[in-house]
Parts: sequence; structure tokens; C-alpha cells
Amino acid sequence: MDLAAFRELEPLCWRAPSAHNTQPWRLRYERWAVTVGWDPADTLPAGDPTGRDLRLSLGAFVETCLIVAADAGLRLDWAADHDESDHRVGRLRPARQPYRTPFRTGDVWDRRTHRGRFTGGPDAGVLAAVDDVARRGGGAVHVVPATGRLGALLRAADRAVYADPAVAAELRRWLRLDPARPEYRTDGLSDRCLGLSRPAAAGLRTALAAYPVLRPLGLPRLLAAGDDPLARGGTVLALVAPPDLDTAGQVEFGRVLMRMWLTLHAAGLAAHPLSQLVDVGATRDAIGALLDVAPGRIVHVTRVGQPVTPAPRSARRVERGSPSVRTFA
Repeated sequence: MDLAAFRELEPLCWRAPSAHNTQPWRLRYERWAVTVGWDPADTLPAGDPTGRDLRLSLGAFVETCLIVAADAGLRLDWAADHDESDHRVGRLRPARQPYRTPFRTGDVWDRRTHRGRFTGGPDAGVLAAVDDVARRGGGAVHVVPATGRLGALLRAADRAVYADPAVAAELRRWLRLDPARPEYRTDGLSDRCLGLSRPAAAGLRTALAAYPVLRPLGLPRLLAAGDDPLARGGTVLALVAPPDLDTAGQVEFGRVLMRMWLTLHAAGLAAHPLSQLVDVGATRDAIGALLDVAPGRIVHVTRVGQPVTPAPRSARRVERGSPSVRTFA
């Protein structure tokens, strides 16, 4: 296995998506394989207590690695080997043939999360295509009805998230609202990617700094009312996993999620995750009732549509031209 060749590609692999852009994945280069694991310091124990988003992100990273390697002519496949105690999910290893995929490195590089305005949602053909991607992995994609009920659920989820001091502290840790700080260009959620103006970013920074004082005075409700992504257009989709998906299966379903996002990208569409609808138990249950599916099977909810303007590119710790040094022991 040409480890040096894969190391050169690693900055492209880091374009995979992750919750709060924490980039939790780590690579360990061995003689005949590359072990994929994660760093607990870059997880979200308060906002993602079950580790669902972590495992979906790791699966998305694995799929990205396979796509990038295949486009470069490297012959790799994937051997799942999930071990929580060792913080690993499996190994990239030599194969007889390159990974078979319709996607290219350019798709990985150009795909972006988009929190801006959409002119419309996916047509029937695109919906059928992403549903087919999910069904090949044992799941399905459902359109969440665009009703006032959905808006109310989103506001309720936002209030619940902002009302939890631990979750709010975690969000504050990963927000990047000051371009002068060095981490602004490495990870987290920047004001540009969140679509915030300078005054809005300053206001959010001030509000979260005063969170202990303002929380009892209604700050969670105020923050939840300050944004309405549904008003920016698009269609809301829910990704439904197979029944009884275990932790290792969530990693594999993260690969399905990545293929779903790239299918949308290939159709000229973008996605804006609405993870809070799944993270909050009451709203997840309500979405399950709307779709007539078991709530525990809903692993991802996202707003999808045709972007009005290009989205900013989110930061990465490993970029083109930089040394690939991200390993774990």
C-alpha cells in the first residue's frame, strides 16, 4: 500500500462534514493499513451524548477517503472494526481494485453545507435518487411535510438546545465569531458559514458570554426566535436508518449519508442540517409521528434546495499544501 501517496491526499479527505465542524477523525498509518479513529477531545458529549453524530461523521469521512483514493487510482477498501475503547472504527487497506463510486474528488472538494437561501427543493427525480441511496443501505429518505407544525418543532428544539447550559457551553467553544483568532481558520462554526453579519456575530458572542446571567431572563427563547431557516426555502428531508442500527452500523450509515449529500451536490443542490430536531427527544418523537416511523430510526434531518448564492467554504485543520500530521496514538 502506497502510504505516502495517500498521505498526500489526506487534506482532501478532511473535507468530510462533521457536527460543529469538530473534525474528530484521526488516522494512524501502519505498515499495511491506515486505521481510522477519533479524538474524544473533538466530540460533543453534551450535544451528542449517544455519539450518533460522531459515528455518522466518521462514516462520512471513511466514504470520503475511499472516493478520493479511487479518483487518484489508489486501490483501497474498508474493513470495519469498531472499538470504543481504542477509539477506532476500522481500517483502510489494500484492495485488488479501486473502490467503485460515481463520485470524484471534485465533488468532495466542492460540496458545502449551505445555511443561506434556496430557490426550491429537489424534484421527484432527485428525491428518488437519494431515497435509492438510502434504501441500498437498508434505510429510506422521507420528505417532512412543510407545515406550521414543523416550524414550531424547530423553534422548540432550538429553545431546548439553548436552555441546556452544557450544550450552550459546547456551542460557544466551537463558534468562530472573531476572524482575528487563529482557530477561525482551522475548525468550528464561523460567522461566515453561519451567515451572520459582523453586528449579528458580535451580538451572539456577547449574549453567550453573558449566558449564566441571561439564561433565566429568557435568552434561550430569544435565541431560538432569532433565526428561521425554513423561511429561507428548500425542502426538509429525514434520513431513516434500518431498524435496530447498532453503533458500528451508524458508522456504516454515515457512509450512506455522505453518498446522499454528494448525490444532492451532483444535482446542483445543497444541504443545511437541522440536527436539533433529532437531538431533542420530544421533537424527534414528533417528527416520527409526522412520518409514521419509529423516532429512533431518524438519524438525520436536513433542509435541501438550490442555493441562491455560493456558500463559504468551512475551515479545516489540514489544507492543501500543508503537512499531513494528524495521527492518533
